[in-house]
Order: sequence, then C-alpha cells, then structure tokens
Amino acid sequence: MPTTKQIEVMSESRWRVPLADPVVDDELVEAAREAVSSGWWSMGPRVNAFEEAFAESTGARHAIAVANGTAALHLALLAVECGPGDEVILPSLNFVAAANAIRHTGATPVFCDVLGDADLNLDPEDIEAAVTPATKAILALHYGGFACDMDTVHGIASRHGLRVVEDAAHAPGATYHGAACGTLGEIGCFSFFSNKNLPVGEGGMIVTNDDDLAAQLRLLRSHGMTTLTWDRHRGHAHSYDVVAQGFNYRLDEVRAAMGIVQLGRLPEENAGRRMISAAYRERLDEQHGLTMPFDDEEAQRSSSHHLAVVLLPAGAPRDEVRTALQDERIQTSVHYPPIHQFSLYAELGARRPLPRTEGVAERLVTLPLYGHMGDEEVDAVVGTLLAALS
Repeated sequence: MPTTKQIEVMSESRWRVPLADPVVDDELVEAAREAVSSGWWSMGPRVNAFEEAFAESTGARHAIAVANGTAALHLALLAVECGPGDEVILPSLNFVAAANAIRHTGATPVFCDVLGDADLNLDPEDIEAAVTPATKAILALHYGGFACDMDTVHGIASRHGLRVVEDAAHAPGATYHGAACGTLGEIGCFSFFSNKNLPVGEGGMIVTNDDDLAAQLRLLRSHGMTTLTWDRHRGHAHSYDVVAQGFNYRLDEVRAAMGIVQLGRLPEENAGRRMISAAYRERLDEQHGLTMPFDDEEAQRSSSHHLAVVLLPAGAPRDEVRTALQDERIQTSVHYPPIHQFSLYAELGARRPLPRTEGVAERLVTLPLYGHMGDEEVDAVVGTLLAALS
C-alpha cells in the first residue's frame, strides 16, 4: 500500500503550465470532510441541495444529479425514447462518450459536419441533410462552451418531429439569447469531470423543464425504484416498488458537497477563462498562420470558455509543435480526434462525407486554460507556440 507521502509525490504535476488546474483550498476540502464525517455518503441531502442550486442557476425546473456526464447523456437519450432502429444525429467533432451513449440505447449514431474554421459547432445544413425516416433525435454539442445555433436546430427538429438533447458538458454558465445552455432543448446534460469549469472529479447533471421527463430520469437513475434509500432512512417511506429497468447512476454526497462549492465559484471561473481566452486571441489569432475559432463578441451567445483551441496553419507538423510545448513543460491536448475516424465507428463514418471536420482535425491544438492562469503562464504558452511555428 502506498503511503500518504508517496501518493502526494505521485500526484505532483510535471507540468509548469497544465492543461487544467482545479483549485483545491480549505473551503473545498472542508466541504468534502464534512460529507465524509456525516457518515452518510450515498445520495442524500447534499445531492438534493446541489440539484436545487444548479436548477436555480440555470433557470431549469428540474436538475437531476448523476454519476458522470456519460450517464447523463445515456439517461437523456433513453428518456426521449431512443432505441433500436432509431438514428441520432451528432457532430463527429466530439468526445466519443456521446456516440457510445447513443449505442448503449440501441440506436445508431449518424455523424454530421462542423461549420468550419471559424465555428467548430455542428452545421445545421448538414443536420438537415443527415435526416432520414429513422432519425429520432439531435444531440447538439456546444463545442468549447460556445452555444451552437439552437434556433435553427429547433427548426429542423420541428419540421421532422425530432427530439433535441443538449450536450452541455462544456457549457455550464454559457448562454444563448440570454437563456442558459442546457435549457434550450428538451433535456440538457452537463459533466463535472476534473478538467471541466465546474470540476468535482466525476459527476454530471441533467436539467429539464418537463415534469414527466424529470420523473422518468429520476426513476432510471436509481434502478427504477419508486423511493430512495435516503427517503427510507428518514422514515418517509418503508418500502419501494420497481417500475422501470433502471441503472445505478447516482451521485454521492462527497462530490455533491464539492459541487455546491464549485457552483458558487463558477461565475468567477468563467470570467477568468474569458480574460485568458481574450489574451490568447489578441496575441495568437492570425500570427504565423494560426487562427482561433469563435468570437465571443456576439450578442446572441456568451461562452463559458471551456476550451482555448487554436488551428495550426495547413501542413504544420502538429506533433512537433506539441512536443516543443511539452519540452517547456506546457501541456496541450486535441479536442477532439473525430469519432468517425476511430476503428469502432469507421464503418458508420464512411456513410457520410465530413470534409470540414476532417479539414480541421489535423490542425487542432488545445492550449492550457483555467481561471487563475497568470501572465507568466500565458506568456510561456504564447511565446513557446509562436517560436515553434517560426
């Protein structure tokens, strides 16, 4: 068994500028300690409090906490009745969990293209082109925390009788026409993974304004049981029935306690990310052939700035550029390798051309971004990246 000291050494970052850097302080540690000390670790009062606070922050009628963002997507797709024989349209430029969640319902992912270099969100015209008689739903990702064109998405859905689920994993605190991302479709899904704007390690949230969908989601989250352990513990119920084939997708009390703290910090975190993103844009956009997608100076959407993505000039050796940054202990990533190019999904990917997705796929680099980045860290990233391209 490793000692506490060994664990501390193993957890020390090798990065001078990490990709993400969640703040761990006394307030967060104390919230987790109190949850552990309570002796009630499964879903209970802190989960309820987190749900209520998250619903209030988004303006949603219901918020349902779950184990992770993938669980949120799976339950949402089941709740809108996706299943065998159905198709669900989603952008290929996305994390593979989205396609996997579709597959777990028995439905088939259908990949659509992105708009292009300036906007990495899904292309509504290609959504329209992808619709078939088997299409059941659109799974709309807000890439990097920038809302996609939900007005047009809803128009397509209305014309074809489709359900709309938002993948808002990148977008806590982001808005579109003043409304919170996640509340723009029938159901919205969030992730609280460690690199997210609202990190708790693992965790997720589903929001909806539909009472019936919320009831279905709560049943599916916990084995299809009509009452929960916390209800019975408090004497509010003595037994339960099982009325649906559900899952154990519950969130625990420790991570809910952390989530309550992190939710309170979200506006400040997003504001800090906005400033860092603006600094990157000012110093990198159109320098040495670089471009930065999106423009936050838009009336219709306010981004959460989950990702700071640059596109390298065509033909630039991305691996060499990333290695140059790594040599300076600056961490980068790629968001994302397109799903349709993975072996598991290659056959589906061959069914539809995705030229713009493939055009940006080899040029994407994700730079470090977190709310408390300092000028010295930004200087290191910018200087090293430009030097690697000169």
